[in-house]
Amino acid sequence: MRIAVVIPCFRVTRHIADVIARIGPEVDYIFAVDDACPDDSAGYIEKTIQDPRVTVLRHMENTGVGGAVITGYQAALNVGADIFVKVDGDGQMAPELISQFVQPIEAGEADYVKGNRFYSGSAVSEMPRIRLFGNAFLSFITKLSSGYWSIFDPTNGFTAIHARALAAIDLDKVAQRYFFESDMLIRLGDLRAVVIDMPMRAVYADEVSGLRISSIMLEFLWRHITATLKRTVYMYFLRDFSLASLNLLFGTILLIFGIIFGTVAWSESVATGIPATTGTVMLAALPIVLGFQMLLFFASYDIASEPKIPIQRLRIKSYAPPQLIKRVNSDSE
Repeated sequence: MRIAVVIPCFRVTRHIADVIARIGPEVDYIFAVDDACPDDSAGYIEKTIQDPRVTVLRHMENTGVGGAVITGYQAALNVGADIFVKVDGDGQMAPELISQFVQPIEAGEADYVKGNRFYSGSAVSEMPRIRLFGNAFLSFITKLSSGYWSIFDPTNGFTAIHARALAAIDLDKVAQRYFFESDMLIRLGDLRAVVIDMPMRAVYADEVSGLRISSIMLEFLWRHITATLKRTVYMYFLRDFSLASLNLLFGTILLIFGIIFGTVAWSESVATGIPATTGTVMLAALPIVLGFQMLLFFASYDIASEPKIPIQRLRIKSYAPPQLIKRVNSDSE
């Protein structure tokens, strides 16, 4: 399979030459996307790097890491790449791992492979505490919004994706800034693509990050809540309706009723000084217990229903150019 590497470039002139030099011969194309970099990363690459695989792309306006990667993806789709690997240009990711990332995709075991820096205790101990907390929180809410309960470290930017999975995503609708990686997981979950984690270690040196956890936490939370609601309605009430759907519906109703009824009964008891009767307590407690149990059943069903069959083996709707769709379909046969 033809492998393309996409490198978003923004203030990475201190590291980009080393990153590209470490990309192995298994890679056929390298797309470096200058996202209106004030240091002119594009000019620096063109002057200092002679690798014939490198193509430099320029943005006149900054679009964020997602926008730069999407530009690289589209260029790689046009040249007919089969696997697309995204590597940051700041030296935090080891290009030597590219062959490991693409192996599950080449073997037909996965559609999307992403890095996970939480696999070992020693790797976690090297991570800055603010990043550790932020990633742990985002990992949990991403499980809810994407349906991928077995993955962790959703903001990890070291990824690989199969052409069929990428072509099935409407790239014009994917978030272009820091929510890009999470949004890709949400959209892949909607496609029922198979996603797996790949253990890796991150290197934290003198790179400059524009990400501020405090500034994006509320935005991320709102986006994930919205995505969770959309996924739940679509997966369990529009695409399919099952026993899990009934448990979610009636479990939610019972839990809300029990909480509201119990709160009202408790307030009246406090106000009047008259203890609530056994029947009143049971009428409040029983719906809460039953509702909670039904929601637990729904959660266990949702966890067990994580996608198992890679969509690279299936024919699904594609947003890629018609000539690419024809080529990808013929290659899969």
